Amino acid sequence: MPKVRRVFLCRSCRSAQSRWVGKCPDCGTWDALEEAPFDPASEDDTHKGLAAAIAGDVPDATSPRAALLADLRGEADTLRRLPTGIHELDRVLGGSAGNVGLVPGSAVLIGGEPGIGKSTLMLHAACAWAAGGAGVLYVSSEESAKQIALRAQRLQAGDAARPSTAAFPLHVLADTNLARIIEQARRIGPKVLILDSIQMIYKPDVPAGPGSVTQLRRCAAELVYLAKASGVAVVLVGHVTKDGQLAGPRLLEHLVDTVLTFDGDRHHAHRIVRAVKNRFGTTQELGLFEMTSSGLRPLPEGAGPAATDTARPGSALAPIISGTRCLMVEVQALTATGFLGAAKRKASGLDPNRLAMIIAVLEQHAGLRLADRDIFASSVGGVRMVEPAGDLALLLAIAGAHYKRSLPPRTACAGEVGLGGEVRPVPAIEQRVREAARLGYARLLLPPGKYAPVPGVAFEIVRTVDHALQHLS
Repeated sequence: MPKVRRVFLCRSCRSAQSRWVGKCPDCGTWDALEEAPFDPASEDDTHKGLAAAIAGDVPDATSPRAALLADLRGEADTLRRLPTGIHELDRVLGGSAGNVGLVPGSAVLIGGEPGIGKSTLMLHAACAWAAGGAGVLYVSSEESAKQIALRAQRLQAGDAARPSTAAFPLHVLADTNLARIIEQARRIGPKVLILDSIQMIYKPDVPAGPGSVTQLRRCAAELVYLAKASGVAVVLVGHVTKDGQLAGPRLLEHLVDTVLTFDGDRHHAHRIVRAVKNRFGTTQELGLFEMTSSGLRPLPEGAGPAATDTARPGSALAPIISGTRCLMVEVQALTATGFLGAAKRKASGLDPNRLAMIIAVLEQHAGLRLADRDIFASSVGGVRMVEPAGDLALLLAIAGAHYKRSLPPRTACAGEVGLGGEVRPVPAIEQRVREAARLGYARLLLPPGKYAPVPGVAFEIVRTVDHALQHLS
C-alpha cells in the first residue's frame, strides 16, 4: 500500500503545497492553507493519462522510436497545414506559399486582455477551418452552447459572405472537465480542438482549483501530449494578468509550440495578432484586423494612416517593416517643463534606450536644450516600433514638439540616426516608398542613396540632423 502523505490546500485557489506557508504562492492569499490527505496512488501519469485514451489507436503512440532525420524530410515536405482562409491569421501562423496555417499536431496558445476579441477570433477561425473540411471541436468553459450559437448567428448575419454554420462539421461543447472533453474528442475525431479558455479547465483528480498553476500545468501537459500523439491541432485561449503576461507566467508558453498575442485598445477598432513564439514560422509577422459589428474584418492592405493636409507639431510618420509587410506608423512626441536633473523620459511602443539616444543626439548636434524638459513619445495604433528606420521620425517629432513646428502635410520619413548626427540608409527602401505612395504621401525624407522615381512622390535627401530640422516649418 502506498503511503498517504499530507498536503496543504489553499481555500482560495485550491492549489496544493507540500508544506504550510503563511501566504499562498499561487494566489497570494494570507493564512489560506489547510492540511488535507493526499494519496499518490490516485495521481495518474501527467503525460500518459486521459490523453492516452484518444491516442490508443495510434501505432506506437506511447513508445516512440528514434528515426533518421533524412527519412523524415519527405514526410515534412508533404505535411499539409490547415489554412483558416483568414489571410491575416494564416500569415502569423506561418508557412510557405500555398501551404500556410495551422500545423497538424501542434499546440497553439493565444492570449489577450479581457474583451479584446479572443473568442470572436477563435469562432471565426473555427468556422473557417470547418468550412475547409477539417472537423472542429469548439470547447467553451465560459459560455453555454446556446450562447455560442447565438454569437455565431450574429456574426453570420453581419456578413453574408461567410458560409453558413449548417454547411460544415463544427461541434460545440460547453464543459470544464478535461476527462469529458477528451472523451468527446475521442468520439468525434476532430482535426482541430479549441479550448476557450484553459483557465477554467480542470482535472478532477488534481487537488487544486481551476486556474491554479497546478491545474494549468497538468491540463496543458495532457493536451500537448494529446496533440503530439493523435495529430489533433490544439488551440488554447489564455488570460492575461495585470502585468500583461499570459496567466501562469511562462508556464504555458514553454509547453506549447506557438504563442500568439491579440493586442489592441478595446476603445478603438483595430486589433493586432503577433507571434511571440513560433516553432513553425517567423515571429516577425503581424496580422491586422478591424472590429466591426459583424465581428473581425481582416485588413490585408494594412491599417496605416492615410496622408492628410493637416500638419501637427510633434508628429511624424514613418514606413516600418514588420515581417514581410510595411506599415505606416505615426510617431508622436510631447515636451513639457520639467526639473533639471529629474526630467522624465517616457516611451510607449518605442525602445526607451533608442529614445534616450535620440535626445542625446539632438542636444549634442542640433543644440536643443532638453535636459530640463519632460519628454513623452509614443507610436500610435499599438504597433511597437523597434527597427532603426524610425529614428528620423522620432527625432523630427521631438524637435517639432520642442519648437512647436511641424513637417509639411503629406510628408513621411525613414532613416537611421547615428551618434555622429548623420542619417544612415535603411533596408527595403523600395517597399517603404511604395507603401507611402499608396497611402497618398507626396514627400519622403530619405537618407542619401539612389532611388527609382515614383510618380507623384518627391524625394528629399537628408544627410545630417541639422539638415533634417530645416524641413520643420
